[in-house]
Amino acid sequence: MKNACIVVLSLTWCAAAIAQQGIPPNLLHATQCLAAKRFLPPFHSGPLNFGYTTDTESYPGETVLYVVEYEKSTRSNGLVYTVFLTREGGEQVFNIQNNASFEWPTRPHGEIDFVNPPLGGDWTQTRLMSAIRRILAQPRITIPADVLRAVQTGIRCEAYTDLQR
Repeated sequence: MKNACIVVLSLTWCAAAIAQQGIPPNLLHATQCLAAKRFLPPFHSGPLNFGYTTDTESYPGETVLYVVEYEKSTRSNGLVYTVFLTREGGEQVFNIQNNASFEWPTRPHGEIDFVNPPLGGDWTQTRLMSAIRRILAQPRITIPADVLRAVQTGIRCEAYTDLQR
C-alpha cells in the first residue's frame, strides 16, 4: 500500500510539474507520441523546442494538430508534423499522418522551403505553410527530454509508419 501511494504521489507531482511548466496537454501528448514513434531526432538530456496550432477546418469533422519541432534556436528551420486527434473508447488517439522538413526564408515575405516535402502535393503543402506561419508567430514551448520519454496512460500513439512494420 505504501509503494502504491508513493507511485500515485509521484504521478500527481509529475502532472503538477508539467502543468506548472505551461505545456498544453495536446502538445505534450503529441510530442510524446512523436518521440515514442521515433519521429523526433535522438535527444539526450537537453530540452527540445516546439510550437503548435490546432485546425478544425481543413479536414471536415477532424481535429488536426500541426506540431513544429525547431532544429535551431533561431527557428529558421525545423520539422512539421500533422497529427490527427480522435477518441476511441476511453483513449485519446494521436495519429501522426505526415511530416516534412522546412526552412524559413531569410528574405522578407519569402516562401517556406520544404527541404523534405510532405506527402499530399500542393494542397497539403499550402495547409502546412499556413500552419507553420501561425506557429512561428507564437512563442516557442520548451519541453524537457525526460518529459518526452513516457506516453501517459489513456493516450494511444499511431502513425502512418505503423503499416510498414
